[in-house]
Amino acid sequence: MKTISISNDIVPIAEFKTGISKWFKSIQKAGHPLIITQNGKPAGVLLSPADYDELVYNNAFLDSVGKGIADAESENVYSSKELKAALIERKAR
Repeated sequence: MKTISISNDIVPIAEFKTGISKWFKSIQKAGHPLIITQNGKPAGVLLSPADYDELVYNNAFLDSVGKGIADAESENVYSSKELKAALIERKAR
């Protein structure tokens, strides 16, 4: 995902509503998220589907890494021998 351009990628909601098709084409073409404001404050962000998928994937990856680190710190781990035994047992079921 590209970084936002303050002068081009922030739009008031009224302007967004009048040119919604233009803004959808813009995010597809430029790859920039669009910040939509309401009463001068950020109210929403419009992303391309690819950018959304990337964010969801990255978030899931970071959650997995965090869980792995927490498991390692709490010594909730298996040795190679224990892991092999558990996999063999699971496969036998």
